[in-house]
Amino acid sequence: MGIKIVNLNNIDKIDLTIDGADQVDKDFNGIKGGGAALLWEKIVAVNSKRNVWIVDGSKLSDRIGSFPLPVEITPFGGSQLFKKFQKDQLNPVLRVNVDNQPVLTDSKNYIIDLHLQTIKNPRALADYLIRSVGVVEHGLFLDIVDQVIVGQKEGVKVINNPHRVNFTDNSRQFDQALCDNIQQDD
Repeated sequence: MGIKIVNLNNIDKIDLTIDGADQVDKDFNGIKGGGAALLWEKIVAVNSKRNVWIVDGSKLSDRIGSFPLPVEITPFGGSQLFKKFQKDQLNPVLRVNVDNQPVLTDSKNYIIDLHLQTIKNPRALADYLIRSVGVVEHGLFLDIVDQVIVGQKEGVKVINNPHRVNFTDNSRQFDQALCDNIQQDD
């Protein structure tokens, strides 16, 4: 495809990021990090002019939270943070690999998955988590996505975030071309 991979530190901007999401709600709040790359994904996303998520219909929800919320933490003091999350009834589970060792992120941190079922106030939870000493980042992606492309049996559905999207005719043409390519790959 001829896509050049560059170091984020060596560029001025990212025009477009296309990625997946683990869960998206009707307010365009997302949970990402199921693959343990949430910190790097968020760094790329917040430095992008536009973010598009491609998901299947099973990733859509009225409210996020049924997918476990990943929280990247430092290994040092991680057990204390785990106890804090337990005390606050966040149902934490340390993510481990097949050898029962903690999964390491790209930055060599651990992941605690919070099993919440539903997140009634994502902003308050995000604030609580990021203020907890030892938390590097959380998998709540709020006010980030411009557009969600949903693959369904009936075809592709494009949902624009009315609070973020200011599309030009060129971006609409790109979006249609992207959807056409997705449909052709079926």
